[in-house]
Amino acid sequence: MIEAQGLTKRYGKTLAVDDLSFSVKAGRVTGFLGPNGAGKSTTMRMVLGLDTPTSGTVRIDGKRYRDLKDPLRTVGALLDAKWVHPNRSARAHLAWMARSNRIPAARVDEVLDVVGLTAVAGKNAGGFSLGMSQRLGIAAALLGDPQVLLFDEPVNGLDPEGILWIRRFMHRLAEEGRTVFVSSHLLSEMALTAQELVVIGRGKLIAQTSTEDFVAQATENTVRVRSPQLDELRSALGRTGVHLKDDGGALVVSGMDAAEIGELAARTGAVLHELSPQRGSLEEAFMQLTGDSVEYHTDVAAEAAQLLATGPQGVTR
Repeated sequence: MIEAQGLTKRYGKTLAVDDLSFSVKAGRVTGFLGPNGAGKSTTMRMVLGLDTPTSGTVRIDGKRYRDLKDPLRTVGALLDAKWVHPNRSARAHLAWMARSNRIPAARVDEVLDVVGLTAVAGKNAGGFSLGMSQRLGIAAALLGDPQVLLFDEPVNGLDPEGILWIRRFMHRLAEEGRTVFVSSHLLSEMALTAQELVVIGRGKLIAQTSTEDFVAQATENTVRVRSPQLDELRSALGRTGVHLKDDGGALVVSGMDAAEIGELAARTGAVLHELSPQRGSLEEAFMQLTGDSVEYHTDVAAEAAQLLATGPQGVTR
């Protein structure tokens, strides 16, 4: 378990993390989300003792990182995939780490096999692609068979097969009872990976909840309905006071669940060709709850209109 209490970090006049408290429990994949500049990397560095908090504490299984004996046996982390001497082979890099924490040398080949790098174990890490470097970083995090794992942007540079692999792998680690804390900007991937969320903005906690509850609280669930008797169904729904929106030959209904709409359709005698709940996405919920914490806003629609008006060379049409 990771527990942060009143965690604060100042760099001169800049307040990077502001009285942040949260916990990361074992047995679940916990996503760590926030806009750029929210303080995620600084927080992870404080968890690992790489930065000293200005105030507050963060403990791993009740201990500060610096008090852990052979820390790689307790905590594994991937913060920077390129943190490796470029002229060292993957095997030599891991062997050096293993010796520093009294980890059996046989474990090196075990983790290389787990991440699929056995065939290139003798090659210099400086020649690795970003995806291969990510796999080597994950191997390093697993080296001590730790109970607590931190991953910062673990799918960077991975192909679709690699992304699916790391998603399933993190789930398996959590199912084994480990603590898995993962930061990522890929919200669509986090929606599939994380069961719990810690969301911050401008260094402050915005929410700590399950992914399902986070989405439900910040977005509106609707139901999409298609029927050959759409006009009759629209009239019947309208009399209940729900909100209706036309959507290309269908209705989008707010304020009534699918079961209730189906029962109403049956009473009306309307045949249903579609009755599908439309749930909000993690992206929508994230934008809704962190909008005030974004440092640099852009108007995507306005930018797109400008590009269409000026053309690819910036020349007005």
